[in-house]
Amino acid sequence: MKTYDLTEATVRDLNQALHDQSPECVEREFEVLNPKGQHNIACGIDQNLSVDIKGHAGYFCAGMNKKAHVTIHGNVGQGVAENMMSGTVRVKGDASQAAGATAHGGLLVIEGNAGARCGISMKGVDIVVKGNVGHMSCFMAQAGSLVVCGDAGEALGDSLYEVHIYVKGTVKSLGADCIEKEMRDEHIAELTDLLNRAGVDEDPASFKRYGSARQLYNFKVDNVSAY
Repeated sequence: MKTYDLTEATVRDLNQALHDQSPECVEREFEVLNPKGQHNIACGIDQNLSVDIKGHAGYFCAGMNKKAHVTIHGNVGQGVAENMMSGTVRVKGDASQAAGATAHGGLLVIEGNAGARCGISMKGVDIVVKGNVGHMSCFMAQAGSLVVCGDAGEALGDSLYEVHIYVKGTVKSLGADCIEKEMRDEHIAELTDLLNRAGVDEDPASFKRYGSARQLYNFKVDNVSAY
């Protein structure tokens, strides 16, 4: 295992070492000490690596991740796993706003709470939050799944497309064109798989499903008040 202490090395040094593994992997396990809330840690990885970050991280941690498995042993700032393509990112603490923003694939697990706009404009990522999510989560979300084991804030799923949202707790309010939907057998199966992959012990039958009413896909004069 390669260890980087960010009191001695820079974030640029760390990220360069991670990027150097892309053409030919010679070191697969990395440990990051004393991150102390610095931004852009472990961004742009394009290799099947394991990265353990021992402490709190700042903005855009593990952004643009591809293939790697990144664990943050603390809290993270805005935009964790932003634009992730594949791999897994696990946050042992809480995440600030816009977690998983625009992410195309992979699995993001937040073991604490997530702030506002969790999963904004997500495009295929699966996000599992063991706690609560803030307002406007899944705003304009296009594909993938969001699982919330706690409560959801205001305007959940506002203007969403075809993302699947599962919430165990209460939803303060639904956003434009987001409605509660029937939980059929295939959704129970999907949710069971997501919980298992995230290592979360919850009963899938205790969740409710939310999704798009598909009334905003095309302009209709009768719906002008919803735009």
